[in-house]
Amino acid sequence: MRVLGVDPGATGALAMLDTDLDALVLADMPSALVRTGKARRRQVSETWLADLVRTYEPDCAWVERVHSLPGQGVTSSFSFGLAYGLVRGVLAALQVPATFVTPNEWKRALHLGADKNEARLIAARLFPANAQSFVRVSDDGRAEAALLAWFGSRQFLSG
Repeated sequence: MRVLGVDPGATGALAMLDTDLDALVLADMPSALVRTGKARRRQVSETWLADLVRTYEPDCAWVERVHSLPGQGVTSSFSFGLAYGLVRGVLAALQVPATFVTPNEWKRALHLGADKNEARLIAARLFPANAQSFVRVSDDGRAEAALLAWFGSRQFLSG
């Protein structure tokens, strides 16, 4: 079974876990710098995202269900929501069955708190062949996508 884990957002990631081959493939969220007024912001590329998901050919996807946070700015909330919507739209257009889980739900199953470093350590332990992909602090999106794929595969196998 091919399970896609998605940590949405412009700095998120995708992880394809092939349970038959016991292999994990990681990709940072495909994005580009886009000029918005005077600023340049990173934005998810729906075309690149669709190409990547199409290449992976997942049987299902497990996506972190996100929402805006108190104190988060309007622009960043909009950007985050846009990225989340693009992920949902691409999965729907490609007819990939998707399950949306809250951070609390999947992190509880892994005994994880909010510490992103802890997610990187657990991902490195679960996927030692990919451990180098979780070394940097900025690799937390990769780690969370991998853990979402792992969580999804366990839900499927137990259900």
